[in-house]
Amino acid sequence: MKVSGIICEYNPFHNGHLHHIRETRKNGTTHIAAVMSGNFVQRGDVAYMDKLDRARLAVRSGADLVIELPVQYSLSSAEKFAEGAVYLLDSLGAVDELSFGSECGDTDRLLKALETVKSTAISHGDDIRCIMEKGYTYPRALSSVIKGTEPETAEIISSPNNMLAIEYLRALRKFTSSIKPFTIRRAYAFHDGITAKNGFASASFMRERLAADHSVSAISEYTTPLWTNAIANAIKNGGTASLERLERVMLYKLRSTSAEEIAQISDVGQGLENRISGARMAGSLDELFFTVKTKRYTMSRIRRIMLSLLIGITKEDMKRLPAYGRILAFNERGAEILARAKNFTKIPYSTSIAKLSQLNESAERFTELEVRASDVYGLALETVTSAQKDYRAKIILDME
Repeated sequence: MKVSGIICEYNPFHNGHLHHIRETRKNGTTHIAAVMSGNFVQRGDVAYMDKLDRARLAVRSGADLVIELPVQYSLSSAEKFAEGAVYLLDSLGAVDELSFGSECGDTDRLLKALETVKSTAISHGDDIRCIMEKGYTYPRALSSVIKGTEPETAEIISSPNNMLAIEYLRALRKFTSSIKPFTIRRAYAFHDGITAKNGFASASFMRERLAADHSVSAISEYTTPLWTNAIANAIKNGGTASLERLERVMLYKLRSTSAEEIAQISDVGQGLENRISGARMAGSLDELFFTVKTKRYTMSRIRRIMLSLLIGITKEDMKRLPAYGRILAFNERGAEILARAKNFTKIPYSTSIAKLSQLNESAERFTELEVRASDVYGLALETVTSAQKDYRAKIILDME
């Protein structure tokens, strides 16, 4: 039995994801445990489809066990996103390998890049800060400094999935995990790519096609029939979400929140609360985002902050590692993973968010944010759903 961990969003699932799963199994994996973002994703957006639907589809697409990444980690920087996901896999006590995609496709080169990133951050801290003072993001400043000394590493970290892979490696080291890293070169489509090739396309490309055409015919060649049918049903039944549907509630939240309160929200710093508060005159989300955005603050970061404000995710919330692992879907092999993990888990794992909420104060807070996030997500769907849906979710062994 060899268990591999995969960190994913499947927003939506595409042929590149299928390639990743197949290559992971070719490497000897018999069981796959996936940590998946819930109803909000790392780019600062709502997930196209509900987390429970995506989790069930993931199990029918090659994963065996799907664990939810808490919302405060899914709406965070690449470093925190990776930290939360790796911690959940490591704490399960049953995962042998972490399998992830990268443009590089070479674990040794990624490990070397990690060392360069770490040493440069220490030895050239002043240079990095000087560049940031000119209005650039930390990753851009770091890349600029490294380019002058290690051009090969600079090229590696210029690709988003390589950087995310480096953060996975950093997290494995932070937790002194016994999980071994294994990377697979991404097939054709790069992260957030705007083109498609040979049946491969990014999730961003697919979402843009769906938004423009409102028909699965626009994306059917880039995913499996299972997902094509599920997306078609979601469109038909009003089960697709859009950030634009949260426009008025987000504008209201901004207009009714002080700069001091915004300063307590996750990832707000260096006086950014004043810039955000100053955008309260905005009459649309686009106006709000473009008013706040600068070279230093990316659009994804601004969107994440605004969603964190709406949900109530604070800096204090980011000081806690996941208090539990909530299971969203599993099959018979997933049950075997859980059986292997028994007596070795570092934190509780369960399908019941109600039971998990009663563990301790930290678990209660994680649950509070997750339920609130799902309640907000229900407002982003074409057909609005009722509140407290998380408590009513029935998660059972998937036999298909």
